[in-house]
Amino acid sequence: MAMPLGLYLSVPFCRTKCSYCNFASDVFSRAVFHRYVDRVCADIENAAGITEQMGGRFERAVDSIYLGGGTPTVLDSPELERLFVTISQNLEVRPGCEITVECAPGTLAPDILETLLHCGVNRVSLGVQSFVDAEAASVGRLHQRTTVLDDIAHLRAAGITNINLDLIAGLPHQTAESWEASLSEAIASGTPHASVYMLEVDEDSRLGRELIAGGTRYHAHFVPDEELTADLYESACQRLDAAGVCQYEISNFARAGYESRHNLKYWIRQPYLGFGLDAHSMLPALDPGVEAVRFSTPDALEEYVAGGPLRCTAVTPQAALEESFFLGLRLTRGVDLDALRAKFGALDGFDSLIAEFASMGLMVREHDLVRLTSRGRLLSNEVFERFISVL
Repeated sequence: MAMPLGLYLSVPFCRTKCSYCNFASDVFSRAVFHRYVDRVCADIENAAGITEQMGGRFERAVDSIYLGGGTPTVLDSPELERLFVTISQNLEVRPGCEITVECAPGTLAPDILETLLHCGVNRVSLGVQSFVDAEAASVGRLHQRTTVLDDIAHLRAAGITNINLDLIAGLPHQTAESWEASLSEAIASGTPHASVYMLEVDEDSRLGRELIAGGTRYHAHFVPDEELTADLYESACQRLDAAGVCQYEISNFARAGYESRHNLKYWIRQPYLGFGLDAHSMLPALDPGVEAVRFSTPDALEEYVAGGPLRCTAVTPQAALEESFFLGLRLTRGVDLDALRAKFGALDGFDSLIAEFASMGLMVREHDLVRLTSRGRLLSNEVFERFISVL
């Protein structure tokens, strides 16, 4: 029996572009919103054809839907509703489907919240980043602490209690004390899920470029150093776990039963289909010699709206084994080597490398179950690279 899909819709529009953001989102004129929704809906209507063209196996059943961005809630109510109606007309949305929408605090106007409820949304992710107003403002966030608390209250009053809060460790002006204040607010809010990210320093964001250049724009000279940022992340792991919001993935924490079902699809390699700007998909392959196909849409808005070509990669069994290992290691429960052997065959070169990482305190092996330690999660990219080079 085919496994139901996870459905991802990218809405790349924001009220303001945060200085740390490295996604294909930005501030665009509202005039483009309607054209964009037209394009996304056309692609959803042609999902079977697109999937076949990419060499993937199409499945109509959907058990998770995720609207990410950007800020999907900057769309008007009719545009949001049109997206959901198009999904329901062209795909089979399973009963109990997890339906998540990302929201910037302060964008949940009454008509938008009513539309989300009408469309079956049962989970909301709030891009808080910091409960300290000066820190949020330093990176271009438009909300204040009270805005977040008001949004949480309004969501609960409307019946949406499955709420995630995004936090970033390493923002400009952040200290151990201010980070503790943000963590305390998140825990006190009683929301059942939190995502904690360490600030990424790369050339794909304005703040990252300024940090690399050693400049002072975007408050770059007030960004904590790597050691403090790592300490902040580790303190979040400890504080959230002590509060019953337990880590289940490198960046994600939840009370029991509130893990993100959609995001788990990515980490355990279940099929998902993406629509919109820079949206990615992974589906079982029609070709028996290929394990899966991955494909993605253009990452430039005009190219996407104009129907630009998709990029496609065939995932060989060897590549699928690599993915299963390094994606699975993101989860705190780790990877079952016996299950990997049953699916892919011999795991040559694994034992010695696992033993090496265990001796370094980065990994623990209990029979055939392998997982990263807390220090290993901090250095996960280095660990993953070594395994890929061995496979």
